[in-house]
Amino acid sequence: MKIKENINKYIFRGYDIRGVVPSDIDVDTAYTIGVGFGSKLYELGKDKCVVGHDNRLSSPDLHQALVQGLIDTGVNVIDIGLCTTPMYYFACIDQNIDSGIMITASHNPKDENGFKFAFSNYDNAKGKEIEDFYDFINKGNFHYGKGSITKKNVKEAYLTALTENLSFGKRKVKVALDPGNATTTILLNDVFKRLDVDYIIINGENDGSFPNHHPDPSIESNLSELKEVVKDKNFDVGLAFDGDGDRVGVISNKGNFIPIDYYMIIVIRNIINKVSNKTFLYDVKCSKSLEDEIIKLGGTPYCYRTGNSYTKAKVKELDLAFGGELSGHVYFRDKFLGFDSGIYAGLRLLEILSNTNKSTEELLEGINRYYSTPEIKYTTKDEIKFSVVQEIENYCKEKGYTYNNIDGVRVTFDDSWASVRASNTGPNLTTRFEASTEERLESIKNEFENLIFKYNK
Repeated sequence: MKIKENINKYIFRGYDIRGVVPSDIDVDTAYTIGVGFGSKLYELGKDKCVVGHDNRLSSPDLHQALVQGLIDTGVNVIDIGLCTTPMYYFACIDQNIDSGIMITASHNPKDENGFKFAFSNYDNAKGKEIEDFYDFINKGNFHYGKGSITKKNVKEAYLTALTENLSFGKRKVKVALDPGNATTTILLNDVFKRLDVDYIIINGENDGSFPNHHPDPSIESNLSELKEVVKDKNFDVGLAFDGDGDRVGVISNKGNFIPIDYYMIIVIRNIINKVSNKTFLYDVKCSKSLEDEIIKLGGTPYCYRTGNSYTKAKVKELDLAFGGELSGHVYFRDKFLGFDSGIYAGLRLLEILSNTNKSTEELLEGINRYYSTPEIKYTTKDEIKFSVVQEIENYCKEKGYTYNNIDGVRVTFDDSWASVRASNTGPNLTTRFEASTEERLESIKNEFENLIFKYNK
């Protein structure tokens, strides 16, 4: 392993480092990132960090190279090995070490991998911090020393943290679980054996090639098998998890896909009278149904930019009991530790169901309904994606539209809204549209889709 020159700039993204293995990221890249990270910690007066990795096939080799780079700078590594990202977050808290690196590409395709990392305060680096880290690595002013590796198993302590504050009722809930062969396969049985629920697991073999379907529960088509199992076996709910376990997807008792903004309504209805701070955060892609419901319940809606590094930090900063985003990241701070865990998010829904006779579908009765698209992605190039969004913002300004640009462009009309933003995890433009009628939905979708086609060249 050696220091790699000219690392691809575009793998340093808005929330993490992410790219294709081995063309963008290989063992030399991982080693160099380790040396860079360790050198940065030395500048900050730190000599310890936590490291973990997901179950992707490329992760063990990248993990070995990264750890070698870290210890070559004098950093002492607490190595928790194969884990979910929430397990990594927990390990940082459990070991009282506020910096670390998790090797994962989350829900990205199986040939990709990457690094989520925190320099301090347990907060994932984001935005300018990641840009500055790229510049820091390029300068090559590295510190060298002799660090150590300490293996640590946090699994049992994490299982306790997931389950100790839950208050299940008399109803025995039936749940189908789909980890998509990804990293939550190492935990699910151990978690659910502790609970009084009936459960089955599909696609439960630990296989980082993801042979059955792509592990992204925010995409409804990935959950078709789970839907059928829930309907055929008369389960109360289905839960799916993403590649590294920090996001959840939900299927209702009737086999319908429940978007996370609707899941958030169920949670907020349950907790709003139990918490003192009644402000709830959601990202720019969430339905107006969520905003309407928060106001209806006497709470305060807080719309914020997309990206779990941003939303999690803002939920902590504002001392909120709960917040989340459409992709499936949700944060509980009422009786949990505040980081995004797909399994914990699922457990909270099961807790609610166990204390009521209502079905998952019935828990959503009475909300304002709109016509909306799912999240739609348009392939583009990293080099132009932000300029395309800027052109669309210019168009909105010329038309006199009401919009915010906290994250891309979200345009608000009396009867509808449109969101267009540059993805921070890949070469994509991400959109979502919502309106009070199907005709209006099609109209605004066509308007902004045509702009994307016009400028995305």
